[in-house]
Amino acid sequence: MKKQPERPVLITDAARSQSDQLRSREIRYVTMMGLRITCLIVGAILIGAQPPLLPLWLILCAAGMVLLPWAAVLIANDRPPKSKAPRPVPPLKDTQRQLDEQPREQPEQRTIDQDD
Repeated sequence: MKKQPERPVLITDAARSQSDQLRSREIRYVTMMGLRITCLIVGAILIGAQPPLLPLWLILCAAGMVLLPWAAVLIANDRPPKSKAPRPVPPLKDTQRQLDEQPREQPEQRTIDQDD
């Protein structure tokens, strides 16, 4: 059975649940993929409309279609930073006492000779 920490954990110090973290990463990923699709559609519309500075707009759309998936995967796989709070250390006395209670016996040593 797990021992409870000596100090209670404040709710403001508690980490977000795994499902909440996953949900927020999924939303960010889908949003960025939506922006990628938008870049594709805008690029197709620009080709048909022939606006001024068309090559510049197409380069920007292509850059969005290439860089957004890369950034989306990085952000989706990111996790929140670890807490800087020190971890509780179990008291040393209990461990030392358990080690002292165990009998100190020397293991039996055997020698195995090679027969010719």
